[in-house]
Amino acid sequence: MPRRHVRRETEVFSISFLDCITCGLGSVILLLVLSNVRSPAIEESEQAAHGRILNLEDQLVDIRGESEILNRDLRAQQEQLADEKARIARLYGDLSALRGKFSASTKDSDAANKIQGQLVAAREKLTEEMKRLYAGPEFKHQNGDIVGGVPIDSEYVVFVIDTSGSMFNYAWPMMLQSMQEILNIYPHLKGIQVTNDVGTPMFPGYQGKWITDSPEARKMVLDRLRTWNAFSASNPSQGIVSAIRTYWAADKKISLYVFGDEFTGPSVDTVVKTVDMVNRTDQSGERRVRIHAIGFPVTPLAPQYTSIRFATLMRIICQKNNGTFVGMHEADSRGPRIKMS
Repeated sequence: MPRRHVRRETEVFSISFLDCITCGLGSVILLLVLSNVRSPAIEESEQAAHGRILNLEDQLVDIRGESEILNRDLRAQQEQLADEKARIARLYGDLSALRGKFSASTKDSDAANKIQGQLVAAREKLTEEMKRLYAGPEFKHQNGDIVGGVPIDSEYVVFVIDTSGSMFNYAWPMMLQSMQEILNIYPHLKGIQVTNDVGTPMFPGYQGKWITDSPEARKMVLDRLRTWNAFSASNPSQGIVSAIRTYWAADKKISLYVFGDEFTGPSVDTVVKTVDMVNRTDQSGERRVRIHAIGFPVTPLAPQYTSIRFATLMRIICQKNNGTFVGMHEADSRGPRIKMS
């Protein structure tokens, strides 16, 4: 019996075909996951974000550092403010003590005894050359010398004089007499110099040089001083600093005499510190120059505040620089008299 051929129809989308397609698609997805494919734009965005984060972290560190510096500066300023308040309190105390001294009366006999004793002590400190100079019979101490307790061991003298209107119009005759009497206690000097409170020399031709001492030179100085009225700031700090820097030398014994009636500068403490720095001590603890001062009265019609500030300033400077401060009051028939030293 002949065999009959039966034609079978093939199904294209059979179960096996779908299994293969699914497995292939899963393989592609798995490859994409494993390869971690990223677009360049995403990577660049992440890198930029990471860079900004690092930059912000650096800025944060800088800000924290600046904050610490500002806090430290604030603490330093607070400590400085406390020191300034304490200094002001001390200056008020000094001012009260100064007013007490101005209001107290001093007996002439006590002042003379004190002057005599201090001059005797000063003579013991003279150098061998100064002992020879002052051993002559022409040197005689006068009881009327106005400079109480001033050591006379100097060979060179610089006068720093306030040439303001208040001095020139009111205290000038008293100042000239004080100048003459100071020169009298130095019968032999090697050099003299005169400047005003801002450092202007009375004789421009002698700027930076010493005027050789002689009777003629002293007369020339006093004659010129009678009419000398240079510009003044009523502040001796510049004149003191300029005199020390210009005329100090290690081989010279120098004294500064500061004449004035007012201090109009902004700060007493600043001037004291500046003078300390310029007139520093040597290895033996001695200052470069001695600084003495004479304070003259202002007219009673004028405010007394700046006069008290001058006395306060120069009392401190003289004490710190091996000198003596003398406060003058109105001249009587015998000339100027000591009120405070």
